[in-house]
Amino acid sequence: MLTAEFLDAIGGLTSLIKIYATKLPPVVHLNVVPTGVKPSLEAIDNYETIVSRARSQSAGTPYKGLNESFVSSLEAFEIGNLLGAVQPLLSVLDHVERMHAEKEIEVRRVDEQRLREYRAALRKILPGNRPELDTPIQSTP
Repeated sequence: MLTAEFLDAIGGLTSLIKIYATKLPPVVHLNVVPTGVKPSLEAIDNYETIVSRARSQSAGTPYKGLNESFVSSLEAFEIGNLLGAVQPLLSVLDHVERMHAEKEIEVRRVDEQRLREYRAALRKILPGNRPELDTPIQSTP
């Protein structure tokens, strides 16, 4: 499994999470998902397919140690635990960056950009993300 293929899997999962996140109301109690707001069966099947494919392709590669995080994300996604699905993927991205820094894997420049994009997309989903707070405050003279 190449880094690009591994990132394809993360990108697919990120996309499914983003779609699901748009269906949730703006304020959701972290422990309770409103009835009827769980991911669709089709979305869950797609998520499971991506996780299964990544797990089978990562056997015997440096990525095999990340399978548990993928499964944790899948389990959380299945029950509608959005935060529980996002956190393991962010951990996977951290781990990939460490593997790259330690020269265990090769990450091309285009793949580095994808890592940044997926991290940004996943962080946007987390509570407390308020883009309006990211803009610098301009003081008046």
